[in-house]
Amino acid sequence: MKLAFFGDVVGKPGRQAVLDHLPGLKAQLRLDFAVVNAENSAGGFGLTSAIAEEFFAAGADCLTLGDHAWDQREALTYIEREPRLLRPANYPPAAQAPGRGAHLFSLPDGRRVGVVQVQGNVFMRQAMPCPFAAVDEALDSMPLGSVADAIIVDMHCEATSEKMAMGHHCDGRASLVVGTHTHVPTADTMILEAGTAYQTDAGMCGDYDSVIGMQKQISLHRFITQLPGERYQPALGEGTLCGTYIETDDRTGLATRIEPIRFGGRLSEIVPE
Repeated sequence: MKLAFFGDVVGKPGRQAVLDHLPGLKAQLRLDFAVVNAENSAGGFGLTSAIAEEFFAAGADCLTLGDHAWDQREALTYIEREPRLLRPANYPPAAQAPGRGAHLFSLPDGRRVGVVQVQGNVFMRQAMPCPFAAVDEALDSMPLGSVADAIIVDMHCEATSEKMAMGHHCDGRASLVVGTHTHVPTADTMILEAGTAYQTDAGMCGDYDSVIGMQKQISLHRFITQLPGERYQPALGEGTLCGTYIETDDRTGLATRIEPIRFGGRLSEIVPE
């Protein structure tokens, strides 16, 4: 199976990169399934139903969110009627958060792809129940190689250590564990000991002439003066489509290949052959 995951979409440049390049790349790479983290798509904060529908029309099969899941209030109701949209599985039960954090998708050929999202705790602004327990529950519900033919885990968090720990924790039970949230692609694509593909962060889809997708002068002002300044705004230059490509063994669901994807914008281009 051929799968791809695209990192956090930030503002209009990120949206345009997805809309312009995903359809062609999906055909070129003959992707069976594509996941997009869309939590910063609407002006850098949250996701709207209209943007989500554009991504689905462009070829996204599943969208994930993160700590900005509810920045756009309409997401609270949209997620209830759209099973292709996932938020972190480890939201506190007491919060009665709408939606779901894991889903098993059926492809036209009968194969099944599971997607799970969890949110970490180290250096994050929200305190969440244990993501490791949440991912265990989700993976136990769709065992790789029997119930699911492939499984993608989106680990949305700040610390590289927490992301790497999640990769090793899921090794052999997921096809891919990939990090989101930090908006910078890491150079550590690899297949772990028991066969799970891993990357600490897929990077963002957005304008890299920025500070993690936001206008650099606003960020510089805050860092230099330690004053709040104006509200963050997405940078508006050409966006890069940034993500991860994997191939799996249909018999086991484990990874046989992982490569980065970078297309358009300022970063050096990498498209798997």
